[in-house]
Amino acid sequence: MLVEVRVQELGLDNSNKTPVVLLQELQGERVLPIWIGPSEARAIAVQMAEIPFPRPLTHDLFCSLLRGLGGTLQKVIVTRVEGGTYYAQLLVERNGEVFSVDARPSDSIAVALRANARVFVDDELLEADTIEISEGEETPQGLPFAATEEGNGPGPVDMGPEELKEHLQRLAPEDFGRFNP
Repeated sequence: MLVEVRVQELGLDNSNKTPVVLLQELQGERVLPIWIGPSEARAIAVQMAEIPFPRPLTHDLFCSLLRGLGGTLQKVIVTRVEGGTYYAQLLVERNGEVFSVDARPSDSIAVALRANARVFVDDELLEADTIEISEGEETPQGLPFAATEEGNGPGPVDMGPEELKEHLQRLAPEDFGRFNP
C-alpha cells in the first residue's frame, strides 16, 4: 500500500554532517528519514525556500525537458530499500501513456517539488524505518545512523527493526542539527 508523504524537513546528521530528508505521512505522524547527498539537499532546500535563480538548476532543467517533450510528472514513489540503498520511481504521463523512470529518492523529491507532484512511500518502509513525531513535539533535524540512497549509510547495520525503532524513540531534538543550503 502506498502512503502519501510530504517533505517535513531537511536535517543534518551531526555525527557525520550528512544531510537527511524527513518524509512525514500526510495522515499520520510517522516520519521516514533518508540520508542524501549535499547537492540534492541543496536542490530540495532551494525549492522549499522558493529561492529564485537566473538560470535553471539541474532539476529545473529536467522539469523543462519533461514539459518540452509533452510529459507531466504524475507522482513519485519511494518503493523499497535494498542493501541500505533506497529506490524511487518517477511516474511520467505522456500522450496518455504512463511510464516509470528509476531514480534516487532525493532527485525524485527535488523534481516533485518543482513539478507540484505528489510523493508516496511504500507503507512497509514507513513501518520498518520510521520515527514518530508526536503532536507539538519538535521534528528532529538529523539522525545518527540509517540507510542512505547509495547504501553507504553511517550507521550500524546490525540493528534489527525493533532495536532501531527503540533507539529512534529515545533520540532528543538536541541530538540533531539543521541543514543550511
